[in-house]
Amino acid sequence: VQLQASGGGLVQAGGSLRLSCTASGSIDRINTMGWYRQRPGGERQLVAYLRTGGTPNYANSVQGRCTISRDNEKNTVYLQMDNLQLEDTAVYLCTADLVTYGDSKASRYWGQGTLVTVSS
Repeated sequence: VQLQASGGGLVQAGGSLRLSCTASGSIDRINTMGWYRQRPGGERQLVAYLRTGGTPNYANSVQGRCTISRDNEKNTVYLQMDNLQLEDTAVYLCTADLVTYGDSKASRYWGQGTLVTVSS
């Protein structure tokens, strides 16, 4: 199983970016997909997640500025980020809690991360 993230880049404060992450491989079903971020020298923090058939969940720091969505047919999760601030600068990592063929329980998989840099 692989998670491939894209969409990061350099943006001015107040701007927007849309991140994408697609899971591929021997996937039976995906339970949850989400995003974490890690600032330079900081700990990994949850940004948002979305369970299959569920409602989005957001960290307080991004509530109202980010929208998470999924395309279940494409095993893809998106993170629309608006009104980006300097403190949003981080590597954004996607995750998927999924079950592979032949397994009975879900495992968490991580993407490689995509860098978001917000400038003043």
